[in-house]
Amino acid sequence: MSQNVRVRFAPSPTGPLHIGGVRTALFNYLFAKKHGGTFILRIEDTDQNRYVPGAEDYIRESLDWCGISYDEGPTKDGGFGPYRQSERKDKYHAFAKALVDTNNAYYAFDTAESLDAHRKDHEANGKTFIYNWHNRLKLDNSLVLSQEETEKRIAAGENYVIRFKSPQDEMLQLRDEIRGAMEIDTNILDDKVLFKSDGMPTYHLANIVDDHLMEITHVIRGEEWLPSLALHVLLYRAFGWDAPVFAHLPLIHKPVGKGKLSKRDGDKLGFPVFPLQWEDPKSKEISSGYREDGYFAEAMVNMLAFLGWNPGTEQEIFSLEELVAAFDLKRVNKAGAKFDPEKTKWFQQQYMQESPVALIADQFMTFLKDKNVTTTEEYTTHVVDLIKERAIFVEDLWTLGSYFFTAPTEFDAKASKKAWKEDTAAIMQEVKIILSGVSNFTTIEAQTALKEWIVAKELGFGKVMQPFRLSLVGAMQGPDVFDIATTVGKEETLRRIDYAITTLG
Repeated sequence: MSQNVRVRFAPSPTGPLHIGGVRTALFNYLFAKKHGGTFILRIEDTDQNRYVPGAEDYIRESLDWCGISYDEGPTKDGGFGPYRQSERKDKYHAFAKALVDTNNAYYAFDTAESLDAHRKDHEANGKTFIYNWHNRLKLDNSLVLSQEETEKRIAAGENYVIRFKSPQDEMLQLRDEIRGAMEIDTNILDDKVLFKSDGMPTYHLANIVDDHLMEITHVIRGEEWLPSLALHVLLYRAFGWDAPVFAHLPLIHKPVGKGKLSKRDGDKLGFPVFPLQWEDPKSKEISSGYREDGYFAEAMVNMLAFLGWNPGTEQEIFSLEELVAAFDLKRVNKAGAKFDPEKTKWFQQQYMQESPVALIADQFMTFLKDKNVTTTEEYTTHVVDLIKERAIFVEDLWTLGSYFFTAPTEFDAKASKKAWKEDTAAIMQEVKIILSGVSNFTTIEAQTALKEWIVAKELGFGKVMQPFRLSLVGAMQGPDVFDIATTVGKEETLRRIDYAITTLG
């Protein structure tokens, strides 16, 4: 690609960043890095009524946690700032005025009441009111007023908006990198408001102007913006600018039923839809996040990459660097992608197994500290190495192996009934004697000594090994029982057998 690729992720700070937004940011990041380009964060905060304090910081922290930090944006000036639209608002009126001067836009003085009356009149006649070519010469705007009258009303402080003048009787040719060629009849387009009466631009004007001034080469955004493509292409044409390449990503669908994935789906089915935990500043309602729920950022990113894209191979586990190398817009699907919470857990488990034991142990040490468990890094690392194969989250290690840190005080009733018989206490007393005599208390030495004794006594292995495991664990779970015994140590092993004999015998 010969041109210097510049892409942007342009969220509005109106609340927490949905994982659909993270997916959009990810695809922009991957495309930029694949082509040696620049990934830009632009905060589109022109709608101050919906602005939520803390939302911008949340967006930036989310991108950083995911490992897809921006190259330019707030706090990282690349010479195209400011990167908040609220700090650029003095730029937009001149561009809107330029469109009026070239007869591509016009001043409209229609009041909300008059427009509402027109809508109701159309509805009464079974029609839909659209402000465009077929009625704009009958409404209150500068297309029907003289220039003198228009300037007089503006000077008098009368409220007005600037509307785009959509062309009439044209089949507009459009192209999308994912959906291919499209065409649209301009007669069905309405004359969108570009500049509002409060002195602020609408999304459409600010978006186009900023993309042009920031030299954006590719606009990669969600499918929900596809209906705006015609207007945006027409705006580029009206300004005499080259339009960027457009690519509209498929929607992320809910796991069950039809429709777009929402927070409600996550609440109902018990999974997060936000990268980080979010506390609403007004209601104080807390929404769960992937980070706080124990997911690895890499696992979540890997999962998101497969929502609407595939590499064309059987490979599913990708590092971020591998995703950059493999990513291609041509392999993004048109159809919506169904979100699967269980597949997300599968990715998490794969990363859990592939992560270095020392890294998992370090995170588990923090978990143990919160439980007031005192241990060593060496011991914890050894325990994690024994049990992490069945874990999905770091906190699962406690469920799988709490007995390595605290001796059982209760015994599973079903397991006890099965494993502990009338003669078990006597057998376990002899097991104690055998294990006490093992001077080098390693897995191999302890296992050899006890198994030789079982064979010599002509006992069934289950008759000894089941109550042995029950004594150490409190249930029928865990890795090799001799690994458990030698990890907790000889003294602790003998003490636990004593406790089981006293409690169950």
